[in-house]
Parts: sequence; structure tokens; C-alpha cells
Amino acid sequence: LAVPLSRAGVPILGTSADAIDRAEERGRFDALLEKLALKRPRSAIARGAEDALAKAEELGYPVLVRPSYVLGGRAMAMAHSREDLEGFVHLALEAASETDAKTILVDELLENAIEVDVDCVSDGKRAVIGGVMQHIEEAGVHSGDSASVLPPHSLGPEIELSIEEQTRMLALELGVVGLMNVQFAVKGSDIYVLEVNPRASRTVPFVSKATGRPLAKVAAKVMAGKSLDDLGVYDLPTPRHVAVKESVFPFAKFPGVDTILGPEMRSTGEVMGISATFARAFGKSMLACGGALPKASAET
Repeated sequence: LAVPLSRAGVPILGTSADAIDRAEERGRFDALLEKLALKRPRSAIARGAEDALAKAEELGYPVLVRPSYVLGGRAMAMAHSREDLEGFVHLALEAASETDAKTILVDELLENAIEVDVDCVSDGKRAVIGGVMQHIEEAGVHSGDSASVLPPHSLGPEIELSIEEQTRMLALELGVVGLMNVQFAVKGSDIYVLEVNPRASRTVPFVSKATGRPLAKVAAKVMAGKSLDDLGVYDLPTPRHVAVKESVFPFAKFPGVDTILGPEMRSTGEVMGISATFARAFGKSMLACGGALPKASAET
């Protein structure tokens, strides 16, 4: 809503409507990443079903297809073949027709990659990292459905520092005032920017609980005119405990539905487990969401 509201003369607090459009509109987003020399998966913009099929052939399968300007991964899907893409490209086009862009995005799908979520808060002059979350499921599963670990449990310190620096670069280049979420994919030593959301993300409550910093309150004060220096907000040390977010799904209420996770969000809630170790925190989150843990055998 920010772009049409801004055009209508409504004042927008915090991040400008132009910055939001720059992050959401694919042509402008690609130009932003090129300016900052950041990597992204190979991608193409399609206008129509035949164009999408042709672009997918050029990129090579598997591909991720999605409309611009949607939330919750609506009408997003992974296609491993032309037949897959033909089956649901019309859904993406239908969703795209409801937006200003009226286009769909065809992206190279990075297989066997690790997805990472980062939340930060910026005042336009300085950006502070709220938290770096590593997904347990591989890249391609919607961030709202994937279990997440804070701090990351298997990323090297160099990778984590690079992700934080790239997040700051994006926030300052966009002129973000308030919250911003960035999704990355890590494959080997390469870091790819998947998506930039210059707004509050569904991960903010989890990060705030895990770190003890009220990110929404800080962001609201920044949007109202305070600076991060005024508020005394700086980067926090990495937590000594481990926090795991696990998703809750409604599959038990809908017998027979496909339970395979993908890029379109299907969870209806989330739980959190905290402990001194990753294994124990993950176990707590599984119990909290109703999962059954295997019992130790007599031999162990």
C-alpha cells in the first residue's frame, strides 16, 4: 500500500515508498545489487505464460517462480521441469495481475544451499543487526515454514560477518528508517541475496525474545525521528544460549493434504525452544509444537 498511498499524498513514516519499490520491483532491485556488487541467483522477468516457459528454459531447471509484491510466498512455486511450470504458472500470473508490476519472476533455484534470515534496524545513517537466523530446512522452503536457529549453528564466522556487512550495505543504500529483513542463501563460500524486505518481518518477535532487545519499539522510535545514537542502540554480542523457532502446521485438521513444504507459506503459528545447546533447544521446540521425539533405545 505504501507506493499508492505516497502517490496520493499520504505522509509515510520511516522508510520511503520509493525505497520499498526499489527493493520490490525486480528491475530496480537488480540494479541495486549490481551497484553494491552483491551476488544474486540468475533470474529473469516474464510477462505471460509462454515468456515464463522460455525464460525457465534459458535459466535451466529447477527454477522458482513468483509474482512481485506478494506476502507469505503467495503463488510461489518450485518447478523441476517444463511440465511442473505449466501446471502452476497461471496461478502466479493471476496473482501478478493484482499488483502494479503485472509480471512474474523466474529465478534460478539454488539446490543444497543454506538459507539465512537477518533482521536489522536502521536510522538511515547507521544500521544495527538484530539477529542472524540460520534455517534448518534447505533454501527453497518459505522462511515462515522453516525452523530457524539463532545464532547460526553451522555457518563459519567469516560467512556470518559478511552477511552482516551486506545487510548494513543494503539498509544504508536504500535509506531504510526502521526495520528491514534480508534473506540470503549460502552455497559453499558464496553468499547470494534472495530478497530484501524494507519493513517489519514475522521473525522480529522471535529475534526480540532471543536477544532481549525490543526491536519493534526501537524501530517505532526511529521512525518517529529518534536516531540510534539518541537511543543508545548498538550491536549486541552473540547470545551465549541457542534459540530455535519451529513452525506449527494445520495438517492434522486436513487429512490427505500434501504436507511437502515449499516456497508458499503454510504454517499457522510458531513456537520457540531455548537452551545452552542447539540439540536441546531444537528438541524443546519440537515438543512445544506437538512433535514426537524418538525415545532412546535400550542400547543407549
